[in-house]
Amino acid sequence: MQHIEFFTYTSSRLWGIRVDGSDLRVHAADATRPLWLQEKSHYERTPEDTEDFLFRQYAGMSESDLRDPVLHFLGDAAPELRHTSTDATAVLGCPCGIWECWPLFTHITATPETVTWSAFRQPHRPAWGDLAIGPFVFPRPAYENALTHTIHHAEDPLMALPPSGMVGGE
Repeated sequence: MQHIEFFTYTSSRLWGIRVDGSDLRVHAADATRPLWLQEKSHYERTPEDTEDFLFRQYAGMSESDLRDPVLHFLGDAAPELRHTSTDATAVLGCPCGIWECWPLFTHITATPETVTWSAFRQPHRPAWGDLAIGPFVFPRPAYENALTHTIHHAEDPLMALPPSGMVGGE
């Protein structure tokens, strides 16, 4: 089973997530790197710009959008934060501040013993299919504890980007 941490950051109180010590945005960068590189002709960038883009393509979900973060991250999100055809839940949003501009969705399945995140998708790139992230299985008591014991950071903890080419960790 995996370990999850929830945290908030900035004055906007964005909800961030770490799985096994790595920011979920790092997992997303690793999973989408080869997919974006296939589209490189449309996104001419230096290697450094590509890495910066990959790590900053997502932001945490705004606390005001989540309304009730505990219910949201247990899979009972507000209808507007769910993907209509897949019933997946938004777990990351766009750094522009409008979450639906570039969301990351996952299926959240909660049982009395576990919470599972699976089938991560970027709805604006349907050809990508399920991203190579997870599935993640968390023990429910630890998951609920993480949800109710968040740490707040004044700044985005991912501001110090990993060196170019580094994958899988902050």
